[in-house]
This record gives sequence, C-alpha cells and structure tokens, in this order.
Amino acid sequence: MTDTATRATPDPGLLGPGSVTWQLHADTSMWVGGIASLFLQALHPRAVAAVVQNSNFQADPFGRLLRTAGFVSISTYGTRAEADEFAARVRRIHRSLRATDRETGEPFRIDEPELLLWVHCAEVSSFLEVGRRAGYPLTDAQADRYLDEQRQTAALVGLAADEVPGSRAAMARYFRSVLPELRRTADTEVIYRFLHHPPLAWPLRPGIPVYTATIAHLAYSLLPDWAIGLYGRPAYDRDGATALLRLVRRTVLRLPELVLSGQRPTPIQAAIQRLGPGAAPSPDRLPG
Repeated sequence: MTDTATRATPDPGLLGPGSVTWQLHADTSMWVGGIASLFLQALHPRAVAAVVQNSNFQADPFGRLLRTAGFVSISTYGTRAEADEFAARVRRIHRSLRATDRETGEPFRIDEPELLLWVHCAEVSSFLEVGRRAGYPLTDAQADRYLDEQRQTAALVGLAADEVPGSRAAMARYFRSVLPELRRTADTEVIYRFLHHPPLAWPLRPGIPVYTATIAHLAYSLLPDWAIGLYGRPAYDRDGATALLRLVRRTVLRLPELVLSGQRPTPIQAAIQRLGPGAAPSPDRLPG
C-alpha cells in the first residue's frame, strides 16, 4: 500500500462505527447516565475522597461532567491518535494527584487500579442501565457486547483489559465483590447535595428546581436498588423514574446537544466528516 493510500484511509478510531458503543453514546440519555455515575462513584470512600480533595467542582459545577463527556466523546468518535493523546493527558493528571483516606489518614494515589476500575464500572454500567431504561433498543447480547467493547476504553486509562468486566454477568459479580467496601460518607453527602443543588450563577440559578427534579433526582433514582439503599434517601419509584426519563429524553435532554452543536465540529460531526454519512450513529446501525 502506498503512503498516499495509507493517508487516505479514514481512521475509525478506537471502536469504530460498527460498534454498539458508537451508536449508544450518541443518545441524549447519556447525560443522565453520566450524572447517575457520579452518584454511584460517590459511594466508594476513597474514590469520593479523591474527588472532594482534588476537584474544584464547587467553583466549576459542571466541569467534571463535561470533562467526562469529553473523554467519552473523543474515545468513541475521535481518531485513534486523538483518543490516545486525550488518554495520555488523563493518565498524567491522575499520576500527579494524591488524596488522604479519611479513616486511616493514609495517603494514596488516585490512579490505583482498584479506584480506576471502580470509576470505569460505575460509569459504563450507568450508561448502559440508563440507556436501556430510556428506551434505547439494546438486546441482552448487544448490552454484553457494549461492556466488552468498553474494556478497550478502560485500557486507555491504564487498566488491564482482561481484568475489566466484559459482560452483564461479570459486572454483576464485580459489584457484589466490591459492595462490602461501599458506604455513605460525609464526602458522599457533599456530592449528593452538590449534584442536587449546584451553585449556579445567574441567569441559570432560577432553573435549579427544575434541574433538581427532572435531572438530578431522576439520575439518583436510576441507581441500582442496593445503591439507593446505601444512600438511605428517598427516590422516585422505579416505574415513575423510567417514565420521567423517557419524557426528558425526548425534551429536556435535547438542550445539551443543542448547546454543544455550536462547537464546530463536535466529535460526532468530525467523525461523520471523516468517515462519511454512513457513520452517523443510529439505533438502526446497531450490530446484530
């Protein structure tokens, strides 16, 4: 193959448009899934201590969510070089950060494999659960394929892919194994309050009650039953949460997409420009 042909070959990125990930991650329900994952992550005492001790989330209310969204977008729709570069930056930041265990006073690195694995599993399981409850048409086999694909994303942040749950059954076993370590702490409460009532400035502040009811508490209510039990706080009933999620997916959740569409091009748009219109994410293109 000539150098010209090599340069002309479009780069499909880490997983490519034939993956479940490519289709699912374009769904608007992923915004609620991202917030749900932050609630879930906050139940791990060390993981949440690392966030509270190293993040400026109080001054930058949606910074962490947007950074997570950026990593998800680039690792899904960017070129392989873009994904590798973004991941290398994330790894460098993680290597430089330390936190202190609230109970033992022990300092620890926030890139410990145990913590990276917890954050990964909390994130992708939340995306999958919320997407399916929102009505995204994934079969059980496609759900398993999604988790298997996400092992490659986990490898980007420094995990060994073969040690990451790659199916719903493996993910369930992982959560059962880690459950004894999880609990509500003072840091968990900080995150719970923050996600429900972020300190927004005008002109966004009047919208906080609507956000709290339709996004924040909805995301909390979509957690697994065992996680809601650990929080010990009331949640919307399961059927009500699912119905509300499907409503806001068709309405409110269009807003972040419209805002981000002002950035030219978004990672999805860049991927379509790079690979052609056949790469546009769609449930109709889910692999069988």
